[in-house]
Amino acid sequence: MQYINVGKENSKEINLHYEDHGTGKPVVLIHGWPLNCGSWEKQESVLLDAGYRVITYDRRGFGQSSKPSNGYDYETFSADLDKVIKALNLHEITLIGFSMGTGEVTRYLGEYGSDRVEKAVLLSSIPPYLLKTSDNPMGVDQSVFDGIMSAIKSDRLAYLTQFLHDFYNLDVLEGELISKQVNQYSWNVASRASPIGTYECVKAWLTDFRKDLRNINVPTLIMHGNADRILPIDATGRRLREAIKDCKYVEVDNAPHGLIWTHADQINTELLDFLS
Repeated sequence: MQYINVGKENSKEINLHYEDHGTGKPVVLIHGWPLNCGSWEKQESVLLDAGYRVITYDRRGFGQSSKPSNGYDYETFSADLDKVIKALNLHEITLIGFSMGTGEVTRYLGEYGSDRVEKAVLLSSIPPYLLKTSDNPMGVDQSVFDGIMSAIKSDRLAYLTQFLHDFYNLDVLEGELISKQVNQYSWNVASRASPIGTYECVKAWLTDFRKDLRNINVPTLIMHGNADRILPIDATGRRLREAIKDCKYVEVDNAPHGLIWTHADQINTELLDFLS
């Protein structure tokens, strides 16, 4: 397995597992919480067939990457992404983030700029700012996140079952656009993530990305499902299109949060059109 070192905790190295396939212009895929880089299965094969070099990696604490007790914030996550990009000497990149991965893309462009980046894609986004505050009345109440953290701490595995139910809108889409087996696989992957990382990442969801968004100066594709129960479209996608100057915005009808699987054909068609 291939790893990139991004730091050290006490006596142990912090390494990120990554996959690097194909040739052509590089596309970096950044997964959502609490899954791993394998969640891009339906996109990777299509991108490879279209002639792109596809790089995926597991965020710290998830998949086959190291599981430290710290660094679960977007300052660290974007620094990890920067180390991946530099270690592989990538240029003319398209950064594609899904869910929590949209935070890495946004913070990276805000902090590190676009010298190495040609385009960006944000799918089921966390930005611009998820928390409801006096200057962000469209956000989500703090009590919601407190409840999530309490549920994870009380019984992480039971919480993952409920989370994935709403991630895929199983009551509506199971048997049609999502199988029991895919849902079970997602639960298996999520259950093996770092318990500490799973919990601490919830705090990172409350990051304010509004300043970062002002610095995005590359063409950007935004896609969001209008049936997203995890990151409501009114608080995220519909506001995001107003915050990025050069963007294409696509709402996916009846799509849940996990649209990269349930609505993969539509997502992939839009991706290839945007990339070309």
